[in-house]
Amino acid sequence: MPKRILQGTVVSDANDKTIVVRVERRFAHPLYKKTVRRSKKYQAHDETNSAKVGDKVSIQECAPISKNKRWSIVQSA
Repeated sequence: MPKRILQGTVVSDANDKTIVVRVERRFAHPLYKKTVRRSKKYQAHDETNSAKVGDKVSIQECAPISKNKRWSIVQSA
């Protein structure tokens, strides 16, 4: 089964080898048909501590690394 890849923005890099990424999704409201934005934060593994706050990154599912980390960085832009 292919691993999911999500794009988002780094909102925190305070922890060692960990970043917090906000991923936003847009969808049409089922009744009102207005476009609605929802966001969710994911903790991702950053082995080299290369990503900084405000960077656009792609994250990919991986095996659990810690209690909350199930994602790793694929690409940092």
